[in-house]
Amino acid sequence: MVSISRADAVDQFNDMMNAMAETKAEIEATNAATASSSSAKKLDKHDQLLSQAIEMAIEQGRGWSPGEKEDYLKKILDDDFIPPYFAGNEKEMEETGLTEAFTSLIYDGESPTSLMLQFRKKGNDAYKNGKLNQVGNLQWFRDALNHYLESLAWAEKIVPLFAGDYAQADTDDPTFTPDELADEKSKILSNIALMHCELKNWGMMRDDCKRALECSNRNTKAWFRLAKAQQMMHHYEAAGDAIDKGLALDAANADLLKLRKQLEQKIQRARKVRQQRERARAERQAHIQRVWKHCQQSAIKLGRVPLVASTTDEEEDDVDADRMESQWHQHLPNAGKVPQVVDNGTCWTWPCMFLYPSHRQSDFIERFDESEMLAVRMAQMFPELEETDETTVSWDFNNEFVCSQLAVYFEIHGAEQNIDKKAVVHPESVQVLQDQSSCMRFYEACRALRGDEGEDIGNVVRAVERRNLHRQRQIWTEEHGSLWAKPKPNSVVRVHPAMTLRDVLVHSKMVVSNFIVTFIVFPEDHPSHAAYLKEHDCVEVLQPAAE
Repeated sequence: MVSISRADAVDQFNDMMNAMAETKAEIEATNAATASSSSAKKLDKHDQLLSQAIEMAIEQGRGWSPGEKEDYLKKILDDDFIPPYFAGNEKEMEETGLTEAFTSLIYDGESPTSLMLQFRKKGNDAYKNGKLNQVGNLQWFRDALNHYLESLAWAEKIVPLFAGDYAQADTDDPTFTPDELADEKSKILSNIALMHCELKNWGMMRDDCKRALECSNRNTKAWFRLAKAQQMMHHYEAAGDAIDKGLALDAANADLLKLRKQLEQKIQRARKVRQQRERARAERQAHIQRVWKHCQQSAIKLGRVPLVASTTDEEEDDVDADRMESQWHQHLPNAGKVPQVVDNGTCWTWPCMFLYPSHRQSDFIERFDESEMLAVRMAQMFPELEETDETTVSWDFNNEFVCSQLAVYFEIHGAEQNIDKKAVVHPESVQVLQDQSSCMRFYEACRALRGDEGEDIGNVVRAVERRNLHRQRQIWTEEHGSLWAKPKPNSVVRVHPAMTLRDVLVHSKMVVSNFIVTFIVFPEDHPSHAAYLKEHDCVEVLQPAAE
C-alpha cells in the first residue's frame, strides 16, 4: 500500500509540473497577443528564454521511464533508505545504487586506461616487495592481489578502438584494439593467479588461469600457472594437458620443460588410469545394453529409487538412520551389481537380496540363475532340521528359518506407472525405467557414487541426484499437498518355492529395482508375518500351474 507521505510527494510533483506547463502556455499566449508592440519585443526575448527554461524543466521532469519516478520516490521515502553520504559499509553503499558514481568522483579526470595501468604498477611493486621480504609477510601479496583486481575492474571499462577509430582517439593514454585489450586482461588475470599461488589458494589460482586463457590462449605464463595449480591439486592429467598446450606456443619455455620433466611419470600414470576407466565404462555400457535388450525380449521391467536421501548437506546431517537405511538398503554395499550372462550367452544370472524383517537381517546372492528354483536355493541356505539339529544361522535363536516353514514375497512397485507412464511417483518409491538411456544413466550414477569415476564426477552425480530428488518432491507436493501424504504400503505377491527365478522376473507385477531382485522372507508362524500382511495386501500367489 502507498504511504500518505509518498502519495503527497507524488501529487505535489505532478501539481508543480502542471503549473509550469500552464505558465508556459500563458507566456506564449501573451507573446502572440503583443507581437506587434515594439515595447514588447524586449519582453518577448526574456519571455522566450523563460519559456525555453520551463520547457527544458518539463522535459527533464518527464524524462522518467514508466514507473521510475514512483520507484525513486518510494526509495527515498523509505525509512530504511540510507543516503550514500551516511553509508557505513560497502553493502549499504551498493544498496544506494551510487557506488559507481562516487568511484568516478574519487578518480575524477582519470581515464579507465590510466587507472588500469596505475593499479597494475602498484600490484607489480607490492609483489616485488613481497618477494624481497625476509620474514615471509604475506600482506604484500594480499595488497598486490587487491591492486590487480582493481586494475582488472578498470580494464573492463575500457572501450577498445578499431583500426578506423585511431584517427579520432582524443587521448594521450595508450589505446587498444579488442585483441590487444583481451591480452591485457589475460596478463592481469595471470598476475592475479600468481598472487593466489603465493597465498596457496590453488582452486582460485586454477580458475583465474582459466579466465586468463579465455581472454587470450596465447598467454604462455597462464598455461604454466594453470599447470602448477593442477599439480598442487593432484590433477596430473590436467596439468599435463596445460603443459602440452603451453609448449605448443613456446617449445623452448624453460619453466614448462622443467615442470614436464618433474611430472612426467605422474602424468603418464594419470592418463593410463583415465584410459582404463574409459575402457571399463565402455564395457559397462555395452553390458547394460545387453541387459536392457534381454529385459525387453523377456518382458522384464526394471526400476530405480533415488540414490540420495537428502537434497542438501544440512538435510543429510538430520536424516535419521531408519530413513537412510530405507533409502539405501538396496544399494550399498551392492550398488552397481547387474545381471550377468553365462554359458556362452544362453543363461542369465541376477543379483538377489533376501530380506528378513522379523530378525532385521538380510542375505545377498550375487548370481542367482534364472532357471533355478527358489526351493533349491533356499534349501541350501535354510536346510531342514533333524530332531536334534539347530539351524546354522547365528541369529536364528528359535530355529524358525527352515525352508519348508518360510513364506516368500515380492512387493509390487510402479503400479501407477503401469497405468500411466507419466504418473507422479513419491520420491521414496520405485520409479520404472522407461528406456535404455535412462537405464544406462542410472547405472553409471550408481558406479560414480561408488567412486569408480573419481571424486569430482561423484560430486557432480550427487548434485544431479539431489536436484532430481528435489524436483520429485516438488511435483509430489504440488499434486498431493505434502510429502507426508505418502501412498499406502505396496501390495505383495506370495511366491511358491517351486517357482524359478525367471517365473518371478517375467511376472506382470514384478519390477526389478536397481537391477537387484528383492524377496521378503518370513517364518510362517512368526508374529511379524501377520503384522506384515496386515499392512501389505497379498493380492496374488505365484505358483506352478496345475497339470
